Amino acid sequence: MTTRVFLGPTLPVAEAEKALPAAEFFPPVSVGDVLRAVRAGCGTIVLVDGYFQGVPSVWHKEIMYALSQGVTVIGCSSMGALRAAELCRYGMQGYGRIFSSYNDGSYEDDDEVAVIHGDAESGYRPLSEPMVNIRYGLDLARRAGVISGELEELLVRQAKQVFYADRHWSRVIADAGPGETADRLRRFLRETDTNLKRADAIETLWRIANGELHACAPVEDFTFEETYSFLVLQESEGYC
Repeated sequence: MTTRVFLGPTLPVAEAEKALPAAEFFPPVSVGDVLRAVRAGCGTIVLVDGYFQGVPSVWHKEIMYALSQGVTVIGCSSMGALRAAELCRYGMQGYGRIFSSYNDGSYEDDDEVAVIHGDAESGYRPLSEPMVNIRYGLDLARRAGVISGELEELLVRQAKQVFYADRHWSRVIADAGPGETADRLRRFLRETDTNLKRADAIETLWRIANGELHACAPVEDFTFEETYSFLVLQESEGYC
């Protein structure tokens, strides 16, 4: 049974293939994609990236349908981490630090992982910086003694107030003010990998490839019920 991975700006497919060469890679997940994957006979579905603006997001109902059919559904890094935290009680598996932060309530907002990105032709090139990466990078900078804890808190707070599509490291550095501290932060960020979304994705795919992910028992048993909306979705995909 095949493994289908939905991927976009978090990680280029060429890099993902090195971690999980046996998988099939598809664009960011949207409504209907999980249903089609189940109908295509996929045994494992991995959600990394997903659409959320301008294109309807993947439904929770689709994922629960996949779980009810015995399909392994795994999420990490971005939309996948968010959906896994929302549905882990029903058997969806989540991995990585971003999932853990959603799962324990440290993160609550969708905009923590949101980015604006280019189209498929550009390789879904990210055009903004996700809040999770900004938090991670500033935490690393504080631990390295580049910035103080007070400045870290200030920069996180200011970045959080910015619309997700306008978040960039250049803006964060500008908010640090002129002077030596901003210069040190700029040099640190230039020399340090602060891409937590990418790191979570690579680790998750690598663990899948090496059989290091283990199914977890759902907290709640559920009986899947075909709502009217789900039936309409099936009909729109030609399954009714």
